[in-house]
Amino acid sequence: MDKVSALKDQGNKALSAGNIDEAIRCYTEALALDPSNHVLFSNRSAAYAKKGNYENALQDAVQTIKIKPDWGKGYSRKAAALEFLGRLEDAKTTYHEGLRKEPSNQQLKEGLQNIEGRLAEKSMMNPFAMPNLYQKLENDPRTRELLTDPSYKELLEQLRNKPSELGAKLQDPRVMTTLSVLLGLNLSEMEEEEEPAPSPPKSKETPAPPPPKEEDLPENKKMALKEKELGNAAYKNKDFETALKHYDQALKHDPANMTYISNQAAVYFEKGDFEKCRELCEKAIDVGRENREDYRQIAKALARIGNSYFKQEKYKEAIQYFNKSLTEHRTPDVLKKCQQAEKILKEQEKLAYINPELALEEKNKGNDAFQKGDYPVAMKHYTEAIKRNPNDAKLYSNRAACYTKLLEFPLALKDCEECIKLEPTFIKGYTRKGAALEAMKDFSKAMDAYQKALELDSSSKEATEGLQRCMVSQTMRNDSPEEVKKRAMSDPEVQQIMSDPAMRMILEQMQKDPQALSDHLKNPVIAQKIQKLIDVGLIAIR
Repeated sequence: MDKVSALKDQGNKALSAGNIDEAIRCYTEALALDPSNHVLFSNRSAAYAKKGNYENALQDAVQTIKIKPDWGKGYSRKAAALEFLGRLEDAKTTYHEGLRKEPSNQQLKEGLQNIEGRLAEKSMMNPFAMPNLYQKLENDPRTRELLTDPSYKELLEQLRNKPSELGAKLQDPRVMTTLSVLLGLNLSEMEEEEEPAPSPPKSKETPAPPPPKEEDLPENKKMALKEKELGNAAYKNKDFETALKHYDQALKHDPANMTYISNQAAVYFEKGDFEKCRELCEKAIDVGRENREDYRQIAKALARIGNSYFKQEKYKEAIQYFNKSLTEHRTPDVLKKCQQAEKILKEQEKLAYINPELALEEKNKGNDAFQKGDYPVAMKHYTEAIKRNPNDAKLYSNRAACYTKLLEFPLALKDCEECIKLEPTFIKGYTRKGAALEAMKDFSKAMDAYQKALELDSSSKEATEGLQRCMVSQTMRNDSPEEVKKRAMSDPEVQQIMSDPAMRMILEQMQKDPQALSDHLKNPVIAQKIQKLIDVGLIAIR
C-alpha cells in the first residue's frame, strides 16, 4: 500500500503542476495495485476532465460512486463530466442524488445552483421555447394573421424543438417578425455587437441581453455611443489612429463603460502592440468589475489577453488567461484556443525533455528492477525512458512485458502496437503482442501476431510455442456464455459494434431469419463487423 500512496501523491503533484498525462499514468499504475480505491478513481476522473477526455472522466466518476456511494465528491465528479458533455439535465439529477447521500456538502450545493442557472440561461436562449409563445403571438397584430397558416405553426414547432436551426431560417421574414414580437424590440434597429471586428462576428453561444433604446439613455451615454460608432467604422477601415481618438472621446463621455477601453485594446492588438493591449484589457476588467459589468464582457477581455500571449507564442501565459476567461463565461472558441495552446505547450515540453543518454540510464534501471521481479518500479523507469526517447521501440516492448506481468493486458497490447509501429521488423513486438492477446483469450488475433513473428523469424521458439498453445486453446475452449460476453465486451471495437443501432437490428434479423446473413455479408463493412463478433465468440454461425 506504500507504493499506492506514493503513486497517488506523485499523481496529485503532477496534476497540480498541469502535467496531466503523468498524473493519469500514476493513478492508473496505483489502480493496478489497488483497484478498489475510490479516491484514485476520483482523482483520475479529475485528470481526464482537465485533459478534455470527458467520457473517461465520466466512467471513472461512475466507478467512484459504485465503490463508495455515500461519498459526495464522486457525485461532483460525475456531474462535472456530464456538464462538460452537455448533458445538463443528467448533471442536475446527479447533484440531487449526491445531496440525498450527503445533504451538507457545500460543493454539491454550489454545483446544483450553477447548473440550475445554466439550465435557466439555456431556456432563455431560445425565445421559441417560452411557455406562452402562442398567446404572445396571438396578442400582437404583426403575427396574429400568421397563426392562421399551418406552415407557420410548423415552423414555430421546428424552432422550438431545434433552436440550432434558427440561423438557417433568419432569411424567412416571418422569423424576423416573430423574433421582434417575442423579444419586444425592433430587430432592424438593433445596435451592432459591442466589440468592433474587421470581419463579420461569429454568433455567440449565449446572446447578451438587448441594450436599452438610445432615446432612454442619458445625454452623455448617447454621445459616447455616437463616438463608439465612429470608432467602429474607422476600425473596420483599419484607420486605427482615428478609431483610438473616437474611443477615447466615448470614454470621456461614459468613463464607467469598460467596452470603450476594450475597443481601444482591440486596436492595439491589431497594431501588434500586445503590451499596451494587455494593459488596457486589465484596466477594462477593473472598470467592469467596479461597475458590475456583464460577465461576458469580462470574459472577452480576459480572452483577448490570452490571444495576445498566444500571438507572441507565450503559451503558458495564454493558457492561464484563457482559463480565467472560461471561468467567467465558457465559449467554444476560447475553449478551442486554450486546448490548442495546451497541445502546443505539451509538445514543446515533450521535445525539450528528450535525452537519449538519460533514456538509456532509465532503461538499465528498469531492466535491473525487472530482473528482481519489481515490476511497478521497472515500469516507472521504462516510462521515464520513453519520455526521454519516445522513438525507441524496444522501450515500449520492455514496458509491455511489465504490464503483462502486472496482468494489465490491454495496456501491454497498446505498448506492443506502438513498438510495432516504430519498428515493424522487431520480433519481440509481435511475440509480446501475441502473449497479451493470448492472456485476454483472443486466440484468433494472438495466432495472427505469432504468425507474423514467424514470418520474420521462422525459427522463433517463442512464436512457435505460442501459436501451438493458441491453436489448442481455441479448439479446447469451453467458456460459459457469461465469460464469453464479459471478455468480448471489454474490447472497445466490440463495444462500438454492439452500440451501433444498425448492427443490433441486423443481428436481430439474423436470429429470426438465418438466410439474411448471406445478404448482409455482401456488404464488406458489415461482413468485417460480423467476423469480429464471430472471432470473439459473441455469435456463432452453424
